[in-house]
Amino acid sequence: MGFYIVQILTGLSDASGLFLVACGLSLIFGVSRIVNLAHGSFYMLGAYIAYTFIDMLPQGPFSFWIGILLAATAVGVIGMIVEVLLLRRLYHTQELFILFATFGVVLIIQDLSRWLFGAEDLLGQQAPGFSGSINIMGSYIPQYDIVLIIIAPLILSGLWLLLTKTRWGILVRAATEDREMAAALGVNQTRLFTGVFFLGSFLAGLGGAIQLPKGGADLLMDLNIIATAFVVVVVGGMGSIPGAFLAAVIIGELNAFGVLVFPQSTLVLMFVVMAVVLIIRPYGLLGKEETPEQGGVTVAESILRPASGRLKLAGLFLLLFILAFPIFASKFQLVLLIEIALFSLAGMSLYFIMSPGGMPSFGHAAYFGGGAYIAALMVHYLQTPMELALFLAPLLTGLLALIIGWFCVRLTGVYLAMLTLAFAQICWSIVFQWGKFTGGDDGILSIWPSAWASEKIVFYYLTMVLCLGGILVLRHFIFTPFGYTLRACRDSALRVDSIGINLQRHQWFAFAIAGVFAGLAGALYVFSKGSIFPDEMAIPRSFDFLFMVLLGGVDSLFGPIAGSAAFTWLHDIISRINLWQLILGSIFIVLVLAFPQGIAGTIGSKLDRYFSTTKE
Repeated sequence: MGFYIVQILTGLSDASGLFLVACGLSLIFGVSRIVNLAHGSFYMLGAYIAYTFIDMLPQGPFSFWIGILLAATAVGVIGMIVEVLLLRRLYHTQELFILFATFGVVLIIQDLSRWLFGAEDLLGQQAPGFSGSINIMGSYIPQYDIVLIIIAPLILSGLWLLLTKTRWGILVRAATEDREMAAALGVNQTRLFTGVFFLGSFLAGLGGAIQLPKGGADLLMDLNIIATAFVVVVVGGMGSIPGAFLAAVIIGELNAFGVLVFPQSTLVLMFVVMAVVLIIRPYGLLGKEETPEQGGVTVAESILRPASGRLKLAGLFLLLFILAFPIFASKFQLVLLIEIALFSLAGMSLYFIMSPGGMPSFGHAAYFGGGAYIAALMVHYLQTPMELALFLAPLLTGLLALIIGWFCVRLTGVYLAMLTLAFAQICWSIVFQWGKFTGGDDGILSIWPSAWASEKIVFYYLTMVLCLGGILVLRHFIFTPFGYTLRACRDSALRVDSIGINLQRHQWFAFAIAGVFAGLAGALYVFSKGSIFPDEMAIPRSFDFLFMVLLGGVDSLFGPIAGSAAFTWLHDIISRINLWQLILGSIFIVLVLAFPQGIAGTIGSKLDRYFSTTKE
């Protein structure tokens, strides 16, 4: 009996730190609609800065807690600086583009932390007076775990008092409900956003600092916590602090007991929970249905026009360059352009559901990696020829997209995006843990093209034909009646429904189409590399595709190509340099500020008069 009591208390202790991170994230999103990827970095900074302060302060009974509060305050100030200097300049852009800017902040903080604090893991100091254990019916639990269990409800109560009993809290709740109305009534949104960002960053830093005696500080803390924090926020309901507390307790307890019942489930259990909750309650446990103004992660209502004669001529020159490229290119350059073409096709398939479809996705790697694994498994077990694998893999991936899309199209905004992430993570866990069939972490090796395509130049032309053909087909879909209807569904769901168009059916088919072409890119990818590993289906790959589309611009049909080329080339060149993440993150931020509509979108808007001969 004591063992189970200790497990319950351990789950509550883990939930405490998770709640602090999640409630800060929920506060920031509720007011500013920013999906802040840098929130995990603030959590990591809280741990590192707390370690530094505690080590510097004179030893005493309160030095540990003073160090914790100083660290949380320092992180709050850092978050406020990021908001003032960077994010404030981007509020006029769409929310997803701000997400890309916060990714740049993540990269910068990662390398700065390595440079300032070192690459070695730090063992956290113990809290004075709470370094022992408590015996509960023969089982032991650290005293500090009980302290953490007490801290979370105290923070929850303090936030409740702040948000309900103070004028500032009332303004925060008003902005959460309706930002436009709050601004119309004279609320200074600039100061409000900065204050909320400080509080949210403070809570993230506090979460990282108070877990120091349990987990120490390391450079993987940011990535390890951010996905879990997003799950907690979404399960509880975006913008709901009590919902974040409830969800943190549920996730904490499931992790505590899940490792006992199904040890392998810990990698995916919280994503399964999130998927089930969103399918049953599309707005989380305590969340409210969002109005169009509260739509969370949205995509701009871009104006897409067929290519003019001049633009087609420019496309012809690009095609001639691609055809002639092998004449003067090195083998490495061929490999790089093949990779750019594959990512361009995968990015274009994501663009298809994001821009015309208005459906953001955080799990597109499920289709890219799914196509790669299906092709690899057919070759490995059935000795399927490359030609047949390239035909069947996209079709089966399209079927997977149909299954996932059937659930996802019932949701909107960030809830839809997070449900796609949940399904992608479930798919990743299958290929990662089913080692006897998929090879697990060792992947599937020796998947090579047919003999006639084994030469690098031949495979280059095969890749270009299929990728450019796929991109042109997707572009064609956008200007068919189906594509125009899909854009109508994005722009005004109520009007579409009023004239009898089945909105969800069109979005569902769009998922399938995107899945087919992402699967084709994945199938080509495995033959180009000769192997496939679970990383191609993991969360970082999904966000790579998202960032490629955002970097190119969701307002331009050329955006996925420009973004994929820039992202892949920059990553390849800069990753060889010391502190490459700092440099790459800085470049991404500069690009975000210089090209607020993405590279292709901003340049296209400048050259629109030249390339557009007609307005449609």
